[in-house]
Amino acid sequence: MNMKRRRLRQTVAVVALLAVAGGAALAAQDRYSLRVPGGLAFSEFRGYETWQTIAISQNGGTIETILGNPAMIAAFKSGIPGNGKPFPNGAKMAKIHWKAVKATAEPGDPTVPGDLHDIDFMSKDSKRFADSNGWGYAVFEYNAASDTFRPGDQTDMPPQAHDAKCGAACHTLAASKDFVFTNYPRR
Repeated sequence: MNMKRRRLRQTVAVVALLAVAGGAALAAQDRYSLRVPGGLAFSEFRGYETWQTIAISQNGGTIETILGNPAMIAAFKSGIPGNGKPFPNGAKMAKIHWKAVKATAEPGDPTVPGDLHDIDFMSKDSKRFADSNGWGYAVFEYNAASDTFRPGDQTDMPPQAHDAKCGAACHTLAASKDFVFTNYPRR
């Protein structure tokens, strides 16, 4: 009888441990399942981490790297937008924002990326996004405490309209460059 109780306890312990492990695995967010309502999905940018750097920038308390998919890089290399031509459908950009921090232990106290803040995406599709000058936009805010992303919304700075057109109004300032602020600097 004692042996049966021990086996039962061991079985219950193993089942409980498996349940906890399985629950933790299920709790991990699949960022590629996220979508801006009525707009871009994180999954449309799968692999962005390996795209080529277009440029870097610093804006206030964040430091950013702007990445381009192969179609975007090829367009820049062909002279777009300086040659007056628009970016082709399929061109995509990702802008990763980190909180800017001083690396005081490094020579010159450089400003470097700290904690991840958010990721912005742009995708050129003149039919799908005809009402926003051919570009779709998405912002996904990052929460370090939960290691999760969420679509940007009106509570963010700047406020996001929570749809694929969230960046269209701001990007009208770059209308002469096919609504792209970022330049492809000489290398």
